Amino acid sequence: MIEHFEFTFLSSSSSHTIKLGKLLGAQLSAGCVIGLVGELGAGKTCFIKGLAEGLNNTPESEVTSPTFTILQEYPGPVPLYHFDAYRLSGSQDLEAIGFEDYVGADGVAVIEWADRIQDALPREALLITIEAVSENERRFTCRAQGTNHCDMLASFRAALAAAGKKS
Repeated sequence: MIEHFEFTFLSSSSSHTIKLGKLLGAQLSAGCVIGLVGELGAGKTCFIKGLAEGLNNTPESEVTSPTFTILQEYPGPVPLYHFDAYRLSGSQDLEAIGFEDYVGADGVAVIEWADRIQDALPREALLITIEAVSENERRFTCRAQGTNHCDMLASFRAALAAAGKKS
């Protein structure tokens, strides 16, 4: 039973980032919580486009950052709840939108700018930090806490390895 799992991978372009998100999305299940951290333009929303497609076949053109609405819902067998905490002053702002009703519930919660609301995230979650290495290349550092999230991240790493062998 693994309680902490961590690894890093690279993306070479925005289309590659979407493909990587799709691979992770295929590993997700209800109750998963993913926090994304990275500067403006790091690729957070791009990665979520892939997550939504991998989880529920949501077309990437339908996925937009909910910067002004705070929450965007994408329906499916396992709904995706896409939060953007950029405009929030802290986790206390989440109460008004019922954040606790979405996190760890019937769907997958993914939070852009998760570092702004770190104290509201559950202990068991996946935190992904995205850093620009160059104009197109990004480094993704993944840290999972809790058995379910560690298992999911290990499955994602195996899917990445298998996909790498096919290309």
